[in-house]
Amino acid sequence: MLQQRQSRTNSSRSGSSYGSSRSTDSQRTSNSRPGSRSSNPGSRPRFDRPMQGAGRPTRVQKTMDIDYNILIKEAKPVAITDYTPSKTFAEHGLSDHLVQSLTAKGYTQPTPIQDQIMGHIMGRKDVIGIANTGTGKTAAFLLPLIDQVYNDLDKSILVLAPTRELAGQIYTELKSFVNHSSVSSTLVVGGVGPQTQINALRKPKNFIISTTGRGLDLINQGFFPIGTVDTIVLDEMDQMLDMGFISDIRKILGMAKKCRHLLFFSATTSPSINKIAGELLTNPVTVSVVQGQTSDNVNQDVITVGPDDNKFDMLCELLQKPEVSKAIVFENTKHGSARIERELVKRGFKALAIHGNKNQNQRTRALDAFKQGHINVLIATNVAARGLDIPQVSHVINYSLPQSKEDYTHRIGRTGRAGEVGQAYTFIDKR
Repeated sequence: MLQQRQSRTNSSRSGSSYGSSRSTDSQRTSNSRPGSRSSNPGSRPRFDRPMQGAGRPTRVQKTMDIDYNILIKEAKPVAITDYTPSKTFAEHGLSDHLVQSLTAKGYTQPTPIQDQIMGHIMGRKDVIGIANTGTGKTAAFLLPLIDQVYNDLDKSILVLAPTRELAGQIYTELKSFVNHSSVSSTLVVGGVGPQTQINALRKPKNFIISTTGRGLDLINQGFFPIGTVDTIVLDEMDQMLDMGFISDIRKILGMAKKCRHLLFFSATTSPSINKIAGELLTNPVTVSVVQGQTSDNVNQDVITVGPDDNKFDMLCELLQKPEVSKAIVFENTKHGSARIERELVKRGFKALAIHGNKNQNQRTRALDAFKQGHINVLIATNVAARGLDIPQVSHVINYSLPQSKEDYTHRIGRTGRAGEVGQAYTFIDKR
């Protein structure tokens, strides 16, 4: 039987049936990498019970400490339309062609992050933009940069994203804004052969949307003209400036123009990340329009798993509920995601997984199938946690407890978007 917490629980009730993570778990620091081992010599790896027919147990990675004030929360919807912008898109100085493109897409007025940061970008100030997921951060940097390209077709802009999926989404949104115009662009990501990307980079591009690894590879091989880039955007700043990426980011920034214009965006940040950003930026303007710790448009609850419960059966029971029309199930590991995919398909669910062991074509097909409604369950590692805009996701289910509060915030941000109300559940072990 599914055990759901139906009322708000105080985090001090650690002895209740709603429990927290085991004492051997340690909280992931902001600078640790996914999958890294605990530095505590007395800690032991946790093992999840295998699903029926799923083979041997798999190691569960370190997870965030349980905080019921975060995991259990009633939605308090805040519609974007409640905001009255200071200026229209036209009054912000965007070109007539771009304003017409926005009107055709149904963009009637700027969102808070767009309204408050576009003027600074158009004034070529370094910026840090912080806003909740689903509030138009991508357009907040793309629109003023597109307008600058219209005024200078020699301008070259690099947008760096942490995942191929997010890079692809930014590229798609860019193309929708500049359709039938002279603005040139290309996508540079791993998981596919590099030759097509190398050929595209032989001609100057106004926009290069790239993941860090493939971008740096092509720079080092001399195929990526980084010396011509005068504007660099880091999307998902907190992840991009984490210890796993910062070395590559510093290399790329060091090879770009010295008078570069830097734009950093994210939904979450921390003092340590802000310190690193401050070392890279020049007199930055910070614009933060974050509302609350997590999305106000998401009902959040926990599902407790007792020692005699079958966690996978509980997941299936949840997914069969009529209100679960479109769900993302997050699992921390690649092998765990693949295992859940196999077992769900065996039980008749329309489900696919995206994770690091699948090639880019497989990941793209799975994401497209989910967006288009051909499947209604997407199993994913954190490659789908950040920035992805997938319409009408009714539920986010954390089958594995996230590794950090920041990961949790980004995961549940895949639902409750564009003024809708979503639902997030997190499986936790009962003590």
